Amino acid sequence: MDINQQVRSYWEQGPCGTDKGIVGELEPLSLEWFEQVEEHRYAVEPFIHSAVQFTRHHGKTMLEVGVGAGTDHLQWARAGCVCHGVDLTEAAIETTRARFALYSLHSALQRFDAETLPYPDATFDLVYSWGVIHHSEDPSRIIAEIHRVLKPGGRFIGMIYGRRSPAVFKLWVRYGLLRGRPWRSFADIVWHHMESIGTKSYTPAETAALLGSFRACAIRTIMTSYDLASWPAWIGRMFPERWGWFITFDATK
Repeated sequence: MDINQQVRSYWEQGPCGTDKGIVGELEPLSLEWFEQVEEHRYAVEPFIHSAVQFTRHHGKTMLEVGVGAGTDHLQWARAGCVCHGVDLTEAAIETTRARFALYSLHSALQRFDAETLPYPDATFDLVYSWGVIHHSEDPSRIIAEIHRVLKPGGRFIGMIYGRRSPAVFKLWVRYGLLRGRPWRSFADIVWHHMESIGTKSYTPAETAALLGSFRACAIRTIMTSYDLASWPAWIGRMFPERWGWFITFDATK
């Protein structure tokens, strides 16, 4: 299988944030199950709301690339956006449809590989993708497609993984140092040991280059709970924000 087929196979087992460690024995796709997924997501990533500011985009036509369990997608709908969404997996599309049905909300959802988006040029005011495109075999192709389907002046808001972070360092200790292979690069560690095979990670400069087709781009690095876990609190407080695992961006076409 190529990388995207392997990625799809991995995530068809369940959208991100829906594993048993989060939802326990709750009935899958029930209201309680979805509420637990949402509560957990914004407990561990509370900065999503300030980074994205859903409510400021009322009335806009938006596309989410990688809807997952539909948690953020629901916030776009609640904010009054005209919602469209794609995902590589049927699991994510069906999960998001089930969630929207519970709230009597609508989104035009399709299972699609975002390296070739099924929309005409200049369709959307906004495209959103949080923690998704770094799983693709060729993230640059997805970004080119996102640029194509955005209207002039449209915005691409999202997040990709940062390579020079405590989260990746801990993975390197586990899969590199402690296994007698300290020469393994951080990029190689993330590729093989972070979620699905082929996961990419970036520096802020590499992120800026990846988004170079946009006329303007604001980039911010965020220190996350994934970075700080397992460290004494006093050590975690010494980590600069630029080491954060999440690189967020807001790019304008």
